[in-house]
Amino acid sequence: MKINQKIFLQLGIFIIFFGLMGILINNLTVNLARTGIGFNFSWLFKPASFALAEHPLPFTSSDSYAWALFIGWLNSLKVIVSSLILATLLGALIGFARAGKNSLLGFISAAYITIIRQTPLLLQLMFWYFVGFLGLKDNMFIQLKNIFSVSNQGIEFSGLTFSSEFLALLLGLSIFTSAFIAEVIRGGILSVSRGQWEAFRSLGLSERKGFIRIILPQALPAIIPGLTSQYLNLAKNSTLAIAVGYSDIYAINDTIINQTGRAIECFIVLLVSFLLLNLLITNTMEIFNKLILKSRKYS
Repeated sequence: MKINQKIFLQLGIFIIFFGLMGILINNLTVNLARTGIGFNFSWLFKPASFALAEHPLPFTSSDSYAWALFIGWLNSLKVIVSSLILATLLGALIGFARAGKNSLLGFISAAYITIIRQTPLLLQLMFWYFVGFLGLKDNMFIQLKNIFSVSNQGIEFSGLTFSSEFLALLLGLSIFTSAFIAEVIRGGILSVSRGQWEAFRSLGLSERKGFIRIILPQALPAIIPGLTSQYLNLAKNSTLAIAVGYSDIYAINDTIINQTGRAIECFIVLLVSFLLLNLLITNTMEIFNKLILKSRKYS
């Protein structure tokens, strides 16, 4: 009897799901027919007719929409990867300080986490963009031996130029995410039993060596799942780049929609792009997690 109930329940869920999908697809088909624009991707190969303020590869307004989207995806990758690295470093330092014995560092890190987590990311991006960089006067710059210079246009370091838009997004995403990563790391450290701490101390190991060799390897399996979630959140939060004028794939998609009216196709391109990126992040972290578990098994 219970088996029959489970079968009927699953069948009911199956019918409801595909029924809703059928309704949505039917509505989409009807609306596309009413607009008369149809559904195709031939527009991808037409000239974009707009310029990009930031492009890692050559780009002109005569290049295709497809090339513009690819440039936007590269811009997104650049800021996401950079933010992941910086957010992890900041989060680790703050998380270790939060879980440590130093009362002053613990208070400072706790205040940092509280303030950053309770402040909207969009507000932080606006702060870094309008106050951090654009707040500098047009003729105001800091220069150090022709190697490092800062102005309202961004930062130039050894011939490499980082725009104000990129830096505002990088700092905003990194600082915001680091507060959440810090709590993930602190939770992982606290998940290790106090007996492990007492064990390495009884062996005469210093706090630093004991933490690195004994505590951290045991904490990593608890840290990695939460860390993966924060990485995925950072990748999705990067779409707020449009607020500071950074030419990521979301901002370029928005421009293309305004020009062509191809909202559905652009939505699919954006969905596939972030799906691939999130799958890459998830699979990379899963491989890392398996390596950690394997090393613990044979240690």
